[in-house]
This record gives sequence, structure tokens and C-alpha cells, in this order.
Amino acid sequence: MSTSAVSAAEPYLTQQDYSAYSDEQHAVWAELVRRVMPQLEQHAAREYLDGFTSIGLQADRIPDLTLISDRLRPLTGWRSTPVSGFLPAPAFFEMLATRRFPTTTWLRSRESLEYTPEPDIFHDVFGHVPMHAHPVFARFLEDYGRVCAATTDAMVLEKLGRLFWYTVEFGLIRQMGRIKVYGSGLISSHGECCNVLGGHCAVQEFTLDAVLETPVKVDEMHHLLFAITSFDQIYDAMREAERRATKGRL
Repeated sequence: MSTSAVSAAEPYLTQQDYSAYSDEQHAVWAELVRRVMPQLEQHAAREYLDGFTSIGLQADRIPDLTLISDRLRPLTGWRSTPVSGFLPAPAFFEMLATRRFPTTTWLRSRESLEYTPEPDIFHDVFGHVPMHAHPVFARFLEDYGRVCAATTDAMVLEKLGRLFWYTVEFGLIRQMGRIKVYGSGLISSHGECCNVLGGHCAVQEFTLDAVLETPVKVDEMHHLLFAITSFDQIYDAMREAERRATKGRL
């Protein structure tokens, strides 16, 4: 795994001032967790739930990113690295390739509990980071960043973006005969999760070809998502995508 410096991301790196969070902000975090956790305890992938415990997330306190990283790093080498906001693609890919997950430190207001247009610490940490404790998923995400960081072809990056969207953001997995959620956009959104679990979204078996052929729509609830059978499947898909990209056949 890479531990090199990040040059493209350097201007966006910041610090989390944990003492600056107010009691109201911690209360908003607690309310966000309270709204989704009963659903996730039944319908989240076991790897997500295991990761939630492993990294020490608390239901009633905004996470301290230093403490989260201290627990995560010995497991997979990943860290939650504070950033100032939305990163341009080269900086984002560079951070993933070095196992540093760019994490915003702001939290949505009580008036925006259900949805915020920009990722906040609830989406970034609660939604994403528990999966980073899973070794296979961790390798997949690093490989994704590495391949994208080395790619300049916009069409290839758009196709690879679909792979990210339908796994990292909106991924499903079949476990014990049931559909479970692991993608951060499902984990951190009660509405999106209910859309899937309520049968309002078709679920297709995951194949690389199917995912690469399905455009991303960010302005509506999903009508089609893809279910894997194991995390080895997305790791293998990433390796195959890399092979195709290298040969100009993605």
C-alpha cells in the first residue's frame, strides 16, 4: 500500500477543530444516527456493521477523525483525512491511491437532516468509512484511485465513475438470501435506502459490463442498482477494468 505524499491534494488538506463543535451539532449527529440505525441494523451488510464497531463510531458524538484513523490504520492502512471541501478529481484520486479518504468536517444543519447537496461528515464518515475496515474493499478502493489517477482519457474516467457510483456510493450485496446495503449513498440516506428496500428500485446481478453501460443520474431516486455476491467480485471487476483501460477497450 502506498504512503507517499499527496501533491495535488495538498492545498485542500486541513485540520479538524474538534473542540469547535457545539452541543447542537453533536445533537444533530445523534439525530441523524437515530433516524437510520434501526434500519441499518436489519439491512446493512455485515461488513459495514462490523466496520462501524471496529473504527469506534459513536451514536451520540461527531467522530474525531484522529481517533477514527488511529483505529482504522492498523486494520487496513486507511486514514480519514480532513479536507476543506469538494476536491477536484486529480486530488481525490491521488488521496484514494494513498489510502487517505478525503473527509469534510462540517455537519449539515437540523433543517437539512434528510438531504444535503454536498457531502458532510455524516455522509463521509458514517456512510463511507466503516467499509474501509474491510481488507478486500480497502484494496479495491486503493486500486480505483490508482487507476483513475493515472488516466487522462475523459471517457475512461466517466466509465470508471460508473463503477464507483454503483459500488462505493450505491452498492448492494446479497447475504443469506437477502439484499443488504453497503454503499454510502444508501447507508447515509434514509430515503434512498427505503426506495430500494421498499421494492421501488430494480436490482440486477452485478457484472462489470452492465455497470459500465448504465449512466449515472444524480437528480432522482434510483430505478436500477446492482447486487454483488462478495466483495471479491468488485475487486476482480476493478482489475478487469484496469486491464481493459490499459488496452483501450473500456
